[in-house]
Amino acid sequence: MCGFDRLSPTLRQAQGDRVLGFDRLSPTLRQAQGDRVLGFDRLSPNGLGLGRRPLPQNPPMLTTPSGFVSLNAHQATSHTHCFIFRGGELLVREADLSLPDPTVRVAIGIPPEQTFPVGLLNDDYCCAAWVDKQTAAHEGFAFTNLRRLFGAMDEPLLAVAARASQIAEWARTHRYCGACATATIRVEGERCFKCPACGHVTYPRISPAMMVLIKRGDAILLARHTASPTQRFTALAGFLEAGESIEEAVHREVFEEVGLRIKNLHYFGSQSWPFPHSLMIAFTADYAGGEIVVDRTEIAEARWFGPGDEVPEYPPGVSIAGALIGANLPNLPRGQAAR
Repeated sequence: MCGFDRLSPTLRQAQGDRVLGFDRLSPTLRQAQGDRVLGFDRLSPNGLGLGRRPLPQNPPMLTTPSGFVSLNAHQATSHTHCFIFRGGELLVREADLSLPDPTVRVAIGIPPEQTFPVGLLNDDYCCAAWVDKQTAAHEGFAFTNLRRLFGAMDEPLLAVAARASQIAEWARTHRYCGACATATIRVEGERCFKCPACGHVTYPRISPAMMVLIKRGDAILLARHTASPTQRFTALAGFLEAGESIEEAVHREVFEEVGLRIKNLHYFGSQSWPFPHSLMIAFTADYAGGEIVVDRTEIAEARWFGPGDEVPEYPPGVSIAGALIGANLPNLPRGQAAR
């Protein structure tokens, strides 16, 4: 887990039996899910409402399903899940958001070299494929943004779709060597491309990013980001720089974004986030000093929220940001969350 042989009791408690793909959620993460609603209507791929049905309460954090096994080679099974991507859009049936069968993949002309193994989901083979931007959807299907499927598609299938999207995008963007521009070839038995001319190899890109929720007594710090398309408040977050440890990145990002010093950093959990290839690594920390001075290029507003304060809108529990905040809300009884 995370490359270490043993974990401290704190880390074991925070990760529980689920965060990195195990069977059960820790009490902390179960509390984080709370009684939450994602806050958007179920949409069809073409943007038409499928009925204003409320999404299920208590949405779980998106994690690898317990019945999933990763594969680097094709495996014949009785049923196949085809995840076909056009950029960040997934091809789904308009009537019920189901995935296309292999005949659709053939019908829209996807060559074998654009199809890649993903894994097995409950003994069903899963593969990822990519198509060019100009490719039209097959009749009865539509390409829809993966974010729109949150809360609408079956959750285990959505989790595999998130993984498949990263594989498809990596494959699409690494057809040629980044060092000498020669067409790359697949390495058998690995998720890897190799240049036959210079030997340069490439693996799927993973961009680690830290997230931290700062506590000051019974209050928590939430911020609204300038680049966010919503007005939601969330925890502070940022990508690691070359040569940094996660802990160093947390301290640096906090000081750069809001001018505060922190202490007592505690690991909360991690989540793969396919927009486009992030690994979110979340912490809590205690306030150690300073006054809030926001970096206006990144943060529109940052405030302390304590007991009695109205909780602002924050990300849904399907994301680790929502889970982190939901587990640490200051003004509600233990085990209750708010929107």
